[in-house]
Amino acid sequence: MADELKARYIDWIYGKVVGHGYSYRKLLERLHEIPFIYILPMDENRMEDGLNLRYRFGLESGIPQIQIANELDISECSVLEMMAALAIRCEESIMNDPDAGDRTSRWFMEMLSNLGLAGMDDRRYSQSYVDGHIDIFLHRKYEPDGRGGLFHLEHCTDDLRNVQIWYQMNWYLNEINEY
Repeated sequence: MADELKARYIDWIYGKVVGHGYSYRKLLERLHEIPFIYILPMDENRMEDGLNLRYRFGLESGIPQIQIANELDISECSVLEMMAALAIRCEESIMNDPDAGDRTSRWFMEMLSNLGLAGMDDRRYSQSYVDGHIDIFLHRKYEPDGRGGLFHLEHCTDDLRNVQIWYQMNWYLNEINEY
């Protein structure tokens, strides 16, 4: 039963963050297997958003909270959950534009691209490649300008390895809207 709910949950996330075109099922399944770890204390908020995504899924799918707690809350927040929750929060809290429509998948795909994973569709998927890039991100071994992380900034004077993910995202959004 828990495996069935987990599969429904991943499908639900997939529907939120992947647009039409290439299939990224293998990549998203792998991202869901990797626990999200954080180094900077404020990034705990990203983990909490990822965990809360489970309950949003339950609410939107008519699944009781107790079932979510018993079957999904038995694992840590995954990289997929953190990234999906961040893309959703980006769209709904900051970039919401009724004229543009829902761009959640755009924000998610931009993060994948910045991580160097946008080319990892099901035809070209490589677990070792994905794991290597996620390790760079999780352990903040990416470049000071964010290259290799979730957000790459062209015009940044701060070392993004020392900046919480929320600020990185906001600076990134400001930069792409200015240039």
